[in-house]
Amino acid sequence: MIPAGFFFLLLLTDVQTSDEHNCSYLDVLQYLNLTKNKEKFTMIRPVRNYKEPVTVTLDVLLYAILDVREKDQQVIPYVWIDMWWKNEFLSWDPNDFCNITNMSLPTELLWKPDITIEEMTEKDRAPPNPFLIIRNDGEIEITDDQVLVSACRMHVYKFPFDIQTCNLSFKSVVHSDREIVLTEHLNSSEIVEGTLELMHNQYEWLFVNMTVHRKNINVFDFHQSVIIYTISIKRRAGLYIINFMLPILFFVGLDLASFMISDSSGEKLGFKVTVLLAVTVMQLILNDILPSSSNRIPLIASYCIGIFGLMMLSLLETVLVMFLLHKDTKEEAEKEQSMIEDFGYKESNVSIKKYYTGQTPSEVLPVVKEESSSQLMEESHDVEKLLYELRELVKMLLNSRMEEARPAGYWKGVCNKLNKGFFIFYIIALALFLVYMFYRWNAE
Repeated sequence: MIPAGFFFLLLLTDVQTSDEHNCSYLDVLQYLNLTKNKEKFTMIRPVRNYKEPVTVTLDVLLYAILDVREKDQQVIPYVWIDMWWKNEFLSWDPNDFCNITNMSLPTELLWKPDITIEEMTEKDRAPPNPFLIIRNDGEIEITDDQVLVSACRMHVYKFPFDIQTCNLSFKSVVHSDREIVLTEHLNSSEIVEGTLELMHNQYEWLFVNMTVHRKNINVFDFHQSVIIYTISIKRRAGLYIINFMLPILFFVGLDLASFMISDSSGEKLGFKVTVLLAVTVMQLILNDILPSSSNRIPLIASYCIGIFGLMMLSLLETVLVMFLLHKDTKEEAEKEQSMIEDFGYKESNVSIKKYYTGQTPSEVLPVVKEESSSQLMEESHDVEKLLYELRELVKMLLNSRMEEARPAGYWKGVCNKLNKGFFIFYIIALALFLVYMFYRWNAE
């Protein structure tokens, strides 16, 4: 009885000693033979049959939209990328190693899929995660957060009420779909839900949606598996409305208020030119924001051009009014000068008549007395007849000029009517233009 009990205690002690001895990650590494023959685990795909592909599962969540560069057509998202696959050469029984089910190893010890992002234009400057996780069934997981600088085709037609969609396309660099097959872990609704939980800071851009789909591509008979994550973001338009769109409307209000300034002075023209230059400055600011390679003219550019065109017409109308007023003043001055000249002609006519009817000055009186009376009477009769005909001709010309002449202030009245008509046209055109722009911005 005693030897049996002693044998049981000895067996129990040996099992406990064995368990304590195997409770180490080093024992797992030695069992997997990871400390030797590293080429076996780093140089080849981890499959026993080369015809079988490695299935790589991806999971991408969006943490934040750090920046969107419309001019360079780039988006900078902060994403969390989780990727795992199975290594058929690595597995162990947790019961043999104190229930150790996973452990972390340096990434350079094992083979990793060469997954890249097609749209990425700059590599993340932060160092990648130096460790990966290996599980007892051979599944390997690597997790990393990255700040991506990726290309994105910007559609700024409805700026600043635009919604941008940018893609992140994951694929292998050198392996075909016969060697690496990509698959997604979460569907689109689960990705949106997870992203909304992770995303705490949303500044200029609001997260709208994120979808995922898988496809196969063929480039020169080279087939590859690709997973595309499509991120939809919406711009916060409030800042642009306050700082850009409303000031332009205020400039239009100032242009309308300038109709109350007198047209006779040059202050109205200078005021309108100043307001027009202010709108030009706003257009220059807009040119620094929007990309120059847009396929369609953005509505915000049409908005600025339309306002600029109306203000230009207003400026031309002011120039025309000032020209007509100057013409009115010039005609009045010419009329006064004509009256003065006519009055001077009548005085000279009277003096000539007096001269030839015998009312001559004392200096010419001796000469007249020497001529015969008959010759004097004949010449006097001819002169009177000539003067009569000239007088009738002058009356005819004066009457025709009076008939052609416009009443005083004629062009001033035309200018008043022109101002009223153009002001009504300005209001109607501006209202219709703003309604049209509002409709286009809200149209799908």
